[in-house]
Amino acid sequence: MSQVEVDGGVAAAGAAPRGPAFSAAARAGVEALLGPVDAELVRRYPGDSGSRQPVHTVYVPADAFAADTVAEWGRRALDALDTHAATPAQLAEALGVPADELITEVHARVRAKLQREPIEDLRIDFEDGYGPRSDAEEDAAAVRAARLVAAAVADGTAPPYVGIRIKCMEAPVRARGIRTLELFLGTLLADGRELPAGLVLTLPKVTYPEQVTALVRLLEDFERQAGLPAGRIGFEIQIETTQAILGADGRATVALMIDAAEGRATGLHYGTFDYSASCGVGAAYQSMEHPVADHAKAVMQVAAAGTGVRLSDGSTNVIPTGSTEQVLAAWNLHHRLVRRSLARAYYQGWDMHPAHLPTRYAAVYAFYREGLSAATARLAAYVAKAGGDVMDEPATARALSGYLLRGLDCGAVDLAEVTELTGLDRERLDALSGR
Repeated sequence: MSQVEVDGGVAAAGAAPRGPAFSAAARAGVEALLGPVDAELVRRYPGDSGSRQPVHTVYVPADAFAADTVAEWGRRALDALDTHAATPAQLAEALGVPADELITEVHARVRAKLQREPIEDLRIDFEDGYGPRSDAEEDAAAVRAARLVAAAVADGTAPPYVGIRIKCMEAPVRARGIRTLELFLGTLLADGRELPAGLVLTLPKVTYPEQVTALVRLLEDFERQAGLPAGRIGFEIQIETTQAILGADGRATVALMIDAAEGRATGLHYGTFDYSASCGVGAAYQSMEHPVADHAKAVMQVAAAGTGVRLSDGSTNVIPTGSTEQVLAAWNLHHRLVRRSLARAYYQGWDMHPAHLPTRYAAVYAFYREGLSAATARLAAYVAKAGGDVMDEPATARALSGYLLRGLDCGAVDLAEVTELTGLDRERLDALSGR
């Protein structure tokens, strides 16, 4: 078929007559107008990085951190499980869930996880959990922590993610926090070592975007001095103040903080008790499910959407210790709170005690395993364009594959069973999720 030229393109000869058309100048004007917007969208909203997100963060005071901390937490968690829920039926009763095939599978996977990888993300705390110390003591603790981390990375006993929480950027403690960070990073690189692949830093009690910018400038300088690639060191922003959610100018400060991080922000961590206290919530009512907590996390969630910055919920301060009755009550609460977070798309949280680990993994594993059949069926139908009971959009396919990938990363499901149910390998799942 022959073609004829038309304004701005070509059309098949014999095509239906055309009326007025957009001019080449108008099209060029659109491109000129939206080109900067396209670039801005790519810069601000790059999407998920594709890396693994841990299901929790464990905070250990710097003076309590030791070479065997991860193994010790695993031993104590297993002891709690074996003491209070040695069988699937006992775990089901403790959590108030059916004693069915699902809890049997979950119980076995939790035990294996506590033996293999009890902590996914460890933060050595030089802030609230550590408290004020002499400069000499904190200097020594920073060097010691770095050496222990380097040794654990070298011998393969380090968790997938590990790092420190420094003191905040407010004037009274700013110099101390910077000094600790400098000693920790410098010691990690001593003797020709490289930074751990899973290195994570946490900046607490942020109130103004300029405090985020300050850390960015420090890390830029350190990277230049150390000969590291620009942008190598990222950090989490801890949301513990009302000013981090709503600024004096009425804007959502947390969005400005993400921008101020200049691509280095890896996560937003909600601080349950500091934030609740800053809102005037009484100690007895401070909780991950208080309305002020839900509001703050909803703002964080919208601000972070599409940026690649991940969310973490906070913690409960109800510790599973004491009598069996006390342990089971604390477990029931923790399990419910973790499930609540997962349903709200907060896929990470804090754990404050080894006995929190059994219910952390029980909640996470049940969440991914109970939805495995439906998620794989919907994703397989989407890939095959077979329809099924639900007609899914590409965005939903991204969510379904992301759900399966998170389950794979933490050990809730296995690649073999996902591949069998969907016909997809890991590479295809990554592509569908937008990673």
